[in-house]
Amino acid sequence: MKEKIKVGYIGLGRRGTGMLRCLCQMKDVEVKYICDINEKKVEFMLNDIKEKGYNQKPKGMTDYKEVIAKKDIDAVFIMTGWNSRIKLAIESMKAGKYTAIEVGCAFDISECYELVKTYEETKVPVMMLENCCYGRDEMMALRMVKEGLFGEIVHCNGAYHHYLNPCEFFRDTGNDLFDKGHYRLEEYLNRNLENYPTHELGPISKILNINRGNRMLTLTSFSGKSRGIETYMKDHVSPDHPLAGKSFKQGDIVTTIITCAGGEQIHLTLDTTLPRAFYSREFTVRGTKGMCEESGKDMCTFFLDGMKENDPEEFNNRTKFYEKYDHPLHEEYARMQAKGGHGGIDWLVLRAFVESVKDGVEPPIDVYDTATWLAIGPLSEMSIANGSVAVNVPDFTNGRWFRRDNPNTGKYSLDVITSVPEVPIDPQ
Repeated sequence: MKEKIKVGYIGLGRRGTGMLRCLCQMKDVEVKYICDINEKKVEFMLNDIKEKGYNQKPKGMTDYKEVIAKKDIDAVFIMTGWNSRIKLAIESMKAGKYTAIEVGCAFDISECYELVKTYEETKVPVMMLENCCYGRDEMMALRMVKEGLFGEIVHCNGAYHHYLNPCEFFRDTGNDLFDKGHYRLEEYLNRNLENYPTHELGPISKILNINRGNRMLTLTSFSGKSRGIETYMKDHVSPDHPLAGKSFKQGDIVTTIITCAGGEQIHLTLDTTLPRAFYSREFTVRGTKGMCEESGKDMCTFFLDGMKENDPEEFNNRTKFYEKYDHPLHEEYARMQAKGGHGGIDWLVLRAFVESVKDGVEPPIDVYDTATWLAIGPLSEMSIANGSVAVNVPDFTNGRWFRRDNPNTGKYSLDVITSVPEVPIDPQ
């Protein structure tokens, strides 16, 4: 086991900078190199790290290949845009580096196959940094499912309800490094698919034992018309914007239905371009003996057979359930000084990866999980383009999904419920 790991970090956009600040606070991580093709972003983060007093002195670079080639690092973080993450991850794995990639979707299904092929040839782990797998409600639901409290799971639901037009796509922060048009706009202009599935699908996949006793069989996606971005641009964006007057292909609402070998159904919704009142992942798990359902901003209801339907005292009752069923990770996190964004889930997912590198073991989100979740994008695009036909979801385990052994059983496991107090969430 390594006491401290050394890492390279590639991609310094808005998400990349936030996660890097989180990583820089970890006493058992040395950030050796940071990299972005934009030299100004590199300079910005070097100054930011110094000004915030982090005990890190990384070297700045603009060529990612130099980072990946470094012999003095154990792992590489790939935080670039969608169009390059998998390519860079494969290069990193071939160089023998544990690799972490930010969430999103693949451009083409062939990328997912290549990612798995690279792992099986090199045995170098890769992990998608799906922070929502470490959400408090999601982890409590995972524990309750594992303990049989929901009975047999029948249906799961999730969504990415997030009005991105004003807060992401056209945000003007006054900082020309990070504003005035998100790179994803080009994707919305040219493609129509479920392009951001993993926030909802990651936790659901772990609850349904996907790739470890269960698998996804088919996927069918449906798209409505595209009007939200065009209308927003006409009303709020300067007519000299480079995409002004363009017609976007991305449907405002995309619905995807996935069937599983165990008979379960997964329902996903992408909803990012129409006005809405609050962000929601609509995380829902339905079983024969109970359920949980996120119903609004910061609200989640748990219900077990025998409780009274329509009882107002049971609405948004998660706090009561925390007292008995909170996941050990969050019981510990609640006692420490809060660190990391998004209520701590950024910190927890980074710790999951870091501890895996330190121990030299497979991460809790492995290559087969990563490839399966990445594949939803191109599969949904294929379905929509062909009249919403059902398409087969590849089995990236090549038939091993129902007999895979050696799950991750460490502190951050998403396959079993563990408590490892000797491994602190915040090493000092």
